[in-house]
Amino acid sequence: MQLNKKQFNRSTLVFGLGMLGVFLFSWILRFWELERFNAFVFDEVYYAKFANDYLTKTPFFNAHPPLSQYIIAIGIAIGTHLPFGKTAVNGLAGSTLSPWDYRWLNALTGSFIPLVVGALAYQLVRRHTFAFLAAFFIACDGLFLVESRYALNNIYLVLFGILGQLFILKSVESEGKKRWLWLVLAGIGFGASAAIKWNGLWFLFGTYLILICAWVVRLIQGNRGDEEQSAEVNPALLPPESPVQRLTQLKFLEVILSLAVIPVLVYSISWIPHLHLNPTPNFWQMQTEILTYHQRIKSGPDVHPYCSAWYSWPLMLRPIVYFYKSISSNAQSDPVLPPLPSGVNPVILDVHAMGNPLLWWLSTLALLLVIGVLVHRVLVWRETRRVASVDAIEQQRPILFPPTTEMWMALYLIVNWVANLLPWVKVTRCVFLYHYMGCSVFAALALAWWTDRWLHSPQTRLRGMGVTIIFMVLGAFIFWMPLYLGLPLSQMEWKIRMWLPSWV
Repeated sequence: MQLNKKQFNRSTLVFGLGMLGVFLFSWILRFWELERFNAFVFDEVYYAKFANDYLTKTPFFNAHPPLSQYIIAIGIAIGTHLPFGKTAVNGLAGSTLSPWDYRWLNALTGSFIPLVVGALAYQLVRRHTFAFLAAFFIACDGLFLVESRYALNNIYLVLFGILGQLFILKSVESEGKKRWLWLVLAGIGFGASAAIKWNGLWFLFGTYLILICAWVVRLIQGNRGDEEQSAEVNPALLPPESPVQRLTQLKFLEVILSLAVIPVLVYSISWIPHLHLNPTPNFWQMQTEILTYHQRIKSGPDVHPYCSAWYSWPLMLRPIVYFYKSISSNAQSDPVLPPLPSGVNPVILDVHAMGNPLLWWLSTLALLLVIGVLVHRVLVWRETRRVASVDAIEQQRPILFPPTTEMWMALYLIVNWVANLLPWVKVTRCVFLYHYMGCSVFAALALAWWTDRWLHSPQTRLRGMGVTIIFMVLGAFIFWMPLYLGLPLSQMEWKIRMWLPSWV
């Protein structure tokens, strides 16, 4: 007993140190030369400008809900009083600001996303290795890195959505006031995600779907459960319940408040500061204006050169160029750009909003494998139920679905990936690769799950495969890092990183 306790403490300590290392790794990359480009990068022209408009009380129209701009505005208000990060300033937002002022809070927030994903993984399956790999893979994703280094809003959407799902899963482990606390926090998370962009609702949609799936399985079991429940089954033979499976324990009132009432309240309240500054159009008119605005936007290269189809996202066929400059190293100094290396002509500075290619491709494959495993398990389960006899029950072999928490985790990943992707099928406006960020979290979790299984396999070949995947993901992250950080590249160095013509 004492030996097991020591092993548990050592495992927990190693896990904690590993997660700390992931956080520091993420933090350093996000804050490194944060003011590198003294200009608005991509949609900073909207979000940084609108955030400063709140501080200067300048009326404006915004085609998205306002919460992310509030957060960036808080960052600006604090950043202008910080004694560092003032190596360059500009007046692009309407006030004299350093890029650090409107970027630092995004960088800090983005540093925590790997930890939150790791916490979600641990909540689903209590395995330290799985949680660490999930956090590590997200820390090695280029799109999350790029989105965190600039005053953009997608990291907040993903963060609040994942927190909402994490809290709803934690609620089923508690009772009384503690459960209500988790439920309220879940509702706040879902409402906040929608208050960043409307597609933040996909996380709430995924929660509804997985709750429905859990009830369907429970009802199916109940149809045959009388004889199974009447049998004296040894509890030790029953698989541990997954938190996803236990979602059916939530009462109707708890579900309504956490998944409907509180999210609506949070979303509505988030508009109060905006409407105080911009009283017209009013709240309801503003929702109509946003919908009409996005319906008017067409799609295709004539609208934006980096529009991409939703079905191309899992293979990352069309990333987005957030910043591009080709310049001679002998050219006159440009206040927008960092110092350039000598002896390289021309120098290319390129910020590509793209995921880690090997991570994304392997994650997509891992998700397909998870789907295959789950479908196979369902077919086996149905066949077993059909031919099962009372003798099997008497032998204490209860027929349950799924037999392990990992099968529930597989169902959870698939349902949420689908919930975050399929709504885009009917969207006719120009959409971009960053709309896949929510899906990419669940795909990365699928890859982390497979890698964890292989690392603990008794087969040397599978353990070697797990180690290989880790180094492939890390190696690819390092290889494409110049495109994430906007490091100077020669023309040849840039070309060897453009693996597909559609990446240019």
